[in-house]
Amino acid sequence: MSFPVHRPRRLRNNKVIRAMFRETQLRPEDFIYPMFVTFGRGVRKKITSMPGCFQLSVDEAVKEAHKAYKLGIPAVLLFGIPEHKDERGSGAYSDKGVVQKAVRAIKDKIPELVVITDVCLCEYTNHGHCGIVKNGKILNDPTLELLAKEALSHAKAGADIVAPSDMMDGRVAILRDTLDAQGFEDIPIMSYAAKYASAFYSPFREAAESSPKFGDRRSYQMDPPNRREALKEVALDIEEGADIVMVKPAMSYLDIISDIKDTFDIPVAAYNVSGEYSMVKAAAKLGWIDEKKIIMEVLISIKRAGADIILTYFAMDAVKELNK
Repeated sequence: MSFPVHRPRRLRNNKVIRAMFRETQLRPEDFIYPMFVTFGRGVRKKITSMPGCFQLSVDEAVKEAHKAYKLGIPAVLLFGIPEHKDERGSGAYSDKGVVQKAVRAIKDKIPELVVITDVCLCEYTNHGHCGIVKNGKILNDPTLELLAKEALSHAKAGADIVAPSDMMDGRVAILRDTLDAQGFEDIPIMSYAAKYASAFYSPFREAAESSPKFGDRRSYQMDPPNRREALKEVALDIEEGADIVMVKPAMSYLDIISDIKDTFDIPVAAYNVSGEYSMVKAAAKLGWIDEKKIIMEVLISIKRAGADIILTYFAMDAVKELNK
């Protein structure tokens, strides 16, 4: 039977009915709020390509994290911008590093907030790449030891979850082995499992001061045309001990999110990245779009594709809309 017996519009008649039968829901618990932590005190430096986002000193990061927590956002993700950089990214795994200090400060003031740390070297190296460089080549295996040191230093500082974003082969396994050997077997690993070499990262590189000084990251991040390869990357990370797998970016890779959700029985995260954020902000500033409606439509599309959790700079704006 079809029309006139079946009329799908019956369930769209008014706001209440639409809400009752809505297939996908957003909640404050669905979001992780990324933050950029830098050295100094009282620092709240605007990121010009990401309006509304800032580089924050540790004291300011605690205040920002508290705002997120009060809104009901369960977790923050920390990126660090060190005062000094070197070839081996030593600031990434220093006990006195800026992320380590921020983790301790946030957990001290807001112990219930989940603190996730990005595990990578790119913000800390003077060449801007995510691993050790020799003769212009990014070396995989020598980098793993440094990533393990970084993750361990974060766990010792009090991080609840570590999130390797480097895309070196085998890094989940060495992080799992290192954490377990040091008594941190209960710390989950949220792996950037399907991280593509995307042009959508450009504003982030200003925010994290992590632009490569030569070449690009295509030898280790995934090739955007590839779909099946994402399933291989995820399968390997799960085998190595990942507890959560992530797709990055989100908006242009909704098919990848959906594929992973349909294939694996594991929580799926998706990163609504800086370029996706900045495009919305720029169009809204020009008056071309309704910013609040676009934000919610973007985020619901990511959730609808299969993401269990969404990392987004829109987190606080979205929760304010949900709470209206």
